[in-house]
Amino acid sequence: MRSATYDHFGKPTEVLSLGDNPVPEPKANEVRVKTTLASIHNHDLLTIRGQYGFKPKMPAIAGSEAVGIIDAIGDEVKDLEVGQRVAAASVQATWAEYFVAPKDMVFAIPESLDDEMAAQLIAMPLSALMMIEFLELQPGQWVIHNAANGAVGKSLAMLAAARGIKTINVVRSQDALKELADLGIKNNVSTSDDDWKEQVRHIVGDEKISAAVDSVGGENSGELLSLLGHYGTLASFGLMSGKPMVINPTDMIFKQALMKGFWGSKLSQEMSVEHKKRLINELIDRAVNGQLKLPVEGVFDLADITQAVSGKLQAGKNGKVLLKP
Repeated sequence: MRSATYDHFGKPTEVLSLGDNPVPEPKANEVRVKTTLASIHNHDLLTIRGQYGFKPKMPAIAGSEAVGIIDAIGDEVKDLEVGQRVAAASVQATWAEYFVAPKDMVFAIPESLDDEMAAQLIAMPLSALMMIEFLELQPGQWVIHNAANGAVGKSLAMLAAARGIKTINVVRSQDALKELADLGIKNNVSTSDDDWKEQVRHIVGDEKISAAVDSVGGENSGELLSLLGHYGTLASFGLMSGKPMVINPTDMIFKQALMKGFWGSKLSQEMSVEHKKRLINELIDRAVNGQLKLPVEGVFDLADITQAVSGKLQAGKNGKVLLKP
């Protein structure tokens, strides 16, 4: 089968190539899926670089999320069947014509969702929904988050709004503001404005910000903390800047703030099947009724893998880049 493979860690455009691997056989508790579309996520690219919390054995097939059709099942699989359309995330080796996944990591997808939506429905939106519950956010509360025009950021804003939670969505440019506005997302501010913090305070008024989600690191972490209300929680989600978090101890102490690390993939793997099904059913409902929109930048053939993972394309995208095996 065709697959996007690599035999050592490094820059994705330099180490990835189109390979020919044996079609995998499912174990007793696994299913094999014939891939329709697979997503390219930032954590996939970090994994290829050797900079993620999970490091595959070499040689490896890249990818962690996809939608497809089950074409084989293990002996212990009872609630899934051949021919069923499913999505899977937090799995391995999805950038290929076929992949195998544990039965508890695979979920049926209704025909009302197209493949482009289904291919990216779980990983990033599920992380956003898990983040909302991780922070114990309730209707009427405020949460502020940076990198808000990323896949998780957009999902967080839309899913929070659907639950009655208010978001302040921080981006770095005017183009990004338009990107959010085009999706119907409100309360957006850009750090390119000198007075962006004052804009945040004006939006919140006399209310307080209960939680903050930092996907950037560096001084951005401290900026979010400075806007957090007393007894608020700062969740560290990502490190896009590549720099350590810079935190003012005064804000931590006198706000009596709590800082927590969030690793969505690990939480997803450890979550009970019933809990995960509840969240994924919510994602499906939000997507079907239009409360969750997941833009697509482009669909690339697996043979064009180096173009699909190129830094220029990934940095300038306004939606998810997908692979078609």
